[in-house]
Amino acid sequence: MTLAALREKLLGKPLDPLSARTRENIALVAFLAWIGLGADGLSSACYGPEEAFVALGAHRQLGLYLAGMTAITVFVISLAYNQVIELFPSGGGGYKVATRLLGPHAGLVSGGALIVDYVLTIAISAASGIDALFSLMPVGWGVAKLWIAITVVGVLLALNLRGMKESITVLLPIFVGFMVTHAWLIIYGVAGHIDRMPETISATVQDTFSLARDIGWFGAIALLLRAYSLGGGTYTGIEAVSNNVQSLAEPRVRTGKWTMFYMAVSLAFTAGGIILLYLLWAAAPTEGRTLNAVVFGSIIADFRWDSELAPVIALTTVLALEGGLLFVAANTGFLGGPAVLANMAVDSWMPHQFRHLSNRLVTQNGILLMGLAAIAILLVTRGAVSLLVVLYSINVFLTFSLSLAGLVRFWWQARSHGWRRRLALSVLGLLVTVSILVVTVVEKFTEGGWITLIITGVVIGLCLAIKGHYDETRAQLRKADELFQAPAYGSVATPPALDPQAATAAFMVGSSRGGAMHALLWVQRLWPNYYRNFLFLSAREVDAQSYGGEEALDSLRTRTERDLRYYVTLCNSHGYAARYYVAYGTDTADDMMGLCAQVRAEFPNVVFFTSKLVFERDNVLTRILHSHTALAMQRRLQLEGMQLVILPMKV
Repeated sequence: MTLAALREKLLGKPLDPLSARTRENIALVAFLAWIGLGADGLSSACYGPEEAFVALGAHRQLGLYLAGMTAITVFVISLAYNQVIELFPSGGGGYKVATRLLGPHAGLVSGGALIVDYVLTIAISAASGIDALFSLMPVGWGVAKLWIAITVVGVLLALNLRGMKESITVLLPIFVGFMVTHAWLIIYGVAGHIDRMPETISATVQDTFSLARDIGWFGAIALLLRAYSLGGGTYTGIEAVSNNVQSLAEPRVRTGKWTMFYMAVSLAFTAGGIILLYLLWAAAPTEGRTLNAVVFGSIIADFRWDSELAPVIALTTVLALEGGLLFVAANTGFLGGPAVLANMAVDSWMPHQFRHLSNRLVTQNGILLMGLAAIAILLVTRGAVSLLVVLYSINVFLTFSLSLAGLVRFWWQARSHGWRRRLALSVLGLLVTVSILVVTVVEKFTEGGWITLIITGVVIGLCLAIKGHYDETRAQLRKADELFQAPAYGSVATPPALDPQAATAAFMVGSSRGGAMHALLWVQRLWPNYYRNFLFLSAREVDAQSYGGEEALDSLRTRTERDLRYYVTLCNSHGYAARYYVAYGTDTADDMMGLCAQVRAEFPNVVFFTSKLVFERDNVLTRILHSHTALAMQRRLQLEGMQLVILPMKV
């Protein structure tokens, strides 16, 4: 089996990016989006409520307040992010909100935080899922958890390289199983101890006043808010829908809002319900077991079973589904992370290669980076969920705060219909997220919070260096465009006819007119009056940006054919026969090879030409940020018996 055949077997057959049917088949309806994007938020109920409840210490009766605050906060943040979906229906979420509403550098901070956040989404979900699965196993078996978590990340990476819809379909039964079992456990657990509610409420009130007498009302409120803030991991993942609106089925805004609604209801019910279960069933931390495993074990044991083995099987199933949902949530990192990288690459904060789509129409480079970075984080932290939650929460709430600050500024300036209600909601959300961010950073700074700030700072620093290089290169190319700007030409009533047997120069052209004119003028200077036919070949890439919608694809086609007609008309006006060839796809090298083969069949005496950027200060950064397509094409054409001349273009 050849390498290409093996790749197709593993990742699937290529998809046509220009086919409307392809777009319809890979777009996510609200239900599938709830699974693929909302699972991250829902899965946080597996670890967020525990962090908050444990932080109450001996004052667990305050958990009643915590349950209500958690459910309300979910809806506040979700409703605020509905505004993001309305304002930015092409996706981008927190990155685009901060960029457009607060400025590019605020967008950079938000984007850098989101990238780290999505890497941690994969890492913490895999690690937490393994913790859930190992809750019923002997403590000594825990030495294998790290390597199993890494294996899970590898499997999810392979699934996502096949395409997002396929990965979600595979994980669908796990998601549905989690929802059914946990809804049943919460309803049964609360209903089974509903008679304790009056006693619980009374105990909560007594504990509140007792605590206030001991440490004052300010101290009591501070204790509650500290626990509430340290449970901030519960709300992570809510932003995933707004980051990936471009992946949703039409009408995108409506689909996005329904997806957000499903996620908000399911997360509020699950997270709030689990905290209430901790309180009603007097759950206490146990070594080697999650608090969820403890409380679910108590509920399942309370049910009437026909055999002693049945409750063990039931609890094992519940924890397996909980672990499975966390793996589904890890998948969100593979969906959202590459989308953020692609949006930042469009603005030149990231290498342009992250905009590229594979033949399965996924941002392959971004998926690989997310997976490898998550594996590295797991190795460094040894898969410690307590540390990963801290790293995770800080960046999530940094992004939340920037997004909501942008919305506050937008509605204050816009003052359009209904702006007061939207402004009030945005201000409320901002106060909540900033409070949680500040408390988390202060409380957990020495416990790993500083690591997040350093990692995010390093990412932002790299982005600034990349942006600076691209800006400098773009300025040089603008000079080249001006230098090689062709003279005006008149209309051509009868273009010269092409001669298939004559010497033919075929130019591989991209989006820079200066590059194409550089090659054309140098060929005429080096071989004056030798070539009689001038052909212009363009293989335009359908990337993450241009695949955002039919309008974007139409714009790409219009720009490309306008540029190519310019070269043809220019040559015709000087008495040269000319024609253009164009192809659209996700692999420009393969598409260009196809055009070259077509041209050689029509014009056997053809020589191909292209320009290549040459930097005065060549270094590792320039080699990473700029492709070596020209050299790769030269080798491929030579193996096929065709000649490519590379004309250096110094910048």
